Amino acid sequence: MRVLLTGATGFVGSYTLRNLLEQGDTVAVVMRTSSDPWRIQGLLDRVTVLYGDVFTPQTLAEGIAQFRPEAVIHLAWKGVGNAERNDVAQVYENVPGSLELLRIVAETGCQHWIGLGSQAEYGPANQIVSEQTETAPTTLYGISKLALCQLTKGLCQHYGMRFAWLRLFSSYGPMDSPYWMIPYLILSLLRRERPKLTKGEQLWDYLYVGDVADAICHVLHHTGAEGVFNLGSGEARSLRSIIEYIRDNIDTSLPLGFGEVPYRPDQVMHLQADIGRLRAIGWKPKTSLEQGLKQTVEWYRANQHRYNR
Repeated sequence: MRVLLTGATGFVGSYTLRNLLEQGDTVAVVMRTSSDPWRIQGLLDRVTVLYGDVFTPQTLAEGIAQFRPEAVIHLAWKGVGNAERNDVAQVYENVPGSLELLRIVAETGCQHWIGLGSQAEYGPANQIVSEQTETAPTTLYGISKLALCQLTKGLCQHYGMRFAWLRLFSSYGPMDSPYWMIPYLILSLLRRERPKLTKGEQLWDYLYVGDVADAICHVLHHTGAEGVFNLGSGEARSLRSIIEYIRDNIDTSLPLGFGEVPYRPDQVMHLQADIGRLRAIGWKPKTSLEQGLKQTVEWYRANQHRYNR
């Protein structure tokens, strides 16, 4: 399949690109000239690179028309860090740019739109979440993701395109950004630092990034898959047990600062995906949490120099 992939230089995007190429798809990636493509540097000679900004997609229109994608996997998003969750750019840049991209690809004959949503669309549900759970986002990030989900669904109906939307819960793995909990913890412990933590009582659903990419590509190639799909492992573990497992894979003697960080007033204590819809189309996670964490620790151990302060 001829696939236009946005967000290819990012964490999830880099794994998705590898998966697509392994399956024999023909891929074009969108990349700003200022981007650092370190995650996919060795793959660029196997793809078509469209230079421009996906959030001003008119800069890409000519290249998209020449490539003529059959499908789009839209992963790019500005402002995924916690500090940016209520930035107004969530609304004013992500949503209009994505809608314009959809219009442009629809006019080239594209038939499949696969978008990446977020568990933030549900808000702090504090329960096992199915696709039928009420959506009640509490951040501009979650509101914008939900708005784009609904708008692109309607536009896909208008243009006669297949619409699929995967609401990602929590992902982890090698090459992640260092400000998320798991890489922060690993890097702190590798530096022999004592990480400051909450009590760790939260129950969290973590999915290995290779499985995230596998699910995205599974939905792409399962052309009968339409609508919203929750994307997680389907299991929840206490953060304390996850943290202790990571510590024990580095050095069992290292101290952990449990309880040194208070819970936020809006702290979500139970985040878990019901992945029944994905299982129904033949997908399930392949990587256990223990296996994935070991691989992640070893990657950061070998690549610690990238994050030296």
